[in-house]
Amino acid sequence: MSTDFQKARDALGIRLRELRTTGPRGRLTGPQLGEQLGWPHSKIYKLENGRQTANAEDLRAWAEATGRPDAAPELLSRLKGLESHVRSWRRQLATGHRPVQDAITAEHARTTTLYIWENALIPGMVQTPDYARAVFTRHARLMRSPRDTEEAVRARVRRQEALYDSGKRHRIIMWEGALRALVCSPAVLAAQLDRLSGLMGLDTVEMGIVPFAAPLKIHPANGFWIYDDRLVIAEDWHAELWIDDTDSIAVYRRTWNLLRESAVFGVDAQRIITAAARPR
Repeated sequence: MSTDFQKARDALGIRLRELRTTGPRGRLTGPQLGEQLGWPHSKIYKLENGRQTANAEDLRAWAEATGRPDAAPELLSRLKGLESHVRSWRRQLATGHRPVQDAITAEHARTTTLYIWENALIPGMVQTPDYARAVFTRHARLMRSPRDTEEAVRARVRRQEALYDSGKRHRIIMWEGALRALVCSPAVLAAQLDRLSGLMGLDTVEMGIVPFAAPLKIHPANGFWIYDDRLVIAEDWHAELWIDDTDSIAVYRRTWNLLRESAVFGVDAQRIITAAARPR
């Protein structure tokens, strides 16, 4: 978890403690506030000590219980600031995958050059509907989120229209393992690899593959997307990280450049894709 995120969460906890101890109804102990809210008192202290992130309902309830309902907008603003950087999957997927896809589509619309690194999956920007369907289904099962798979697939596929926009550039690098990962049936993967081959001739797409045998300048860690050097979105199991500070973006861009140095393109990349598509 990022240092800036934790500092902001600590600051929110300090503000919550202040409301608990100085409210117009007098000082409340942690157990007293927990009893009012129907929470274990351990939750009170976890929130105040920055060891747990409140949700919007928690903050509204806290403001009401401490006699400061007027503080709710301020607390919610602080929460919004937190979530602008660390967006938990649990919250994002509360209503399914479609809203997440819509948020990403909005960023794509604002972007001229998109830099993509993926180490385990074919990037969403070039997925076939069947491949995307398999990925969404597995993720929804993991996160126990609502199943809006078909809506999410349609949103992802519509976003791919940008691949044919002459004003945009997509610079994509993948680890060879992403071509071979059976996150779907072999038939679906074969069709997906055929789709990659077809996209390699587009002048709006640069596609590179980092072979298993390539000497690496940096280890092929988690996937990330760089939007015009103004935003990075990186995925982890618990959350998406939306990173917009200049220094951090520069680190990701250097990382992408190092990965690119290990990649092959053109005929050499096509050869690896073809090899991955052969029956096993």
